[in-house]
Amino acid sequence: MLLGLSKIIDCPGASVPFSTSVDLSDLCYGVSYPVTEPVVAEGTVRNTAGVLVMTGSIKTTIHGTCDRCASDFDREIDFPIDVVLVTELANEENEDEWVFPLEGDSADLEDIVRTVFVLNLDSKLLCKDDCKGLCCRCGKNLNEGPCNCQKELDPRFAALKQLLEK
Repeated sequence: MLLGLSKIIDCPGASVPFSTSVDLSDLCYGVSYPVTEPVVAEGTVRNTAGVLVMTGSIKTTIHGTCDRCASDFDREIDFPIDVVLVTELANEENEDEWVFPLEGDSADLEDIVRTVFVLNLDSKLLCKDDCKGLCCRCGKNLNEGPCNCQKELDPRFAALKQLLEK
């Protein structure tokens, strides 16, 4: 979807609101497809001293299997949009991922939403930010409570342990 910006390109201080829904169900992340619902993006594009700045938010629910505890989860996400729109890229070799070129007088919302979503998504899909994962010995999900495994003593301290036992 293209967002027409011809009204604000030459008018500092002017703004244009936007709202769109993008289908990212084809987005493969590792071995899963975490986005099954539409990704909703809304915000404004403002001409700030001749620079077009797009701000807003991206919201959706991701579905996946936690990379730490292997539990299935559904998690709502809300990523900020804060990008710059330019009429042409000065140097494509050193291109900033937060700068998007206009297509004529329009911004490609689908491309912007897809890029911002992917750049904000964590490298690992977690059920929650503080997921404790699985015990490396017994495999218990540590989010459900501690396991009964005994901590292994560092072999460098084995001699000290023998002294304590005497």
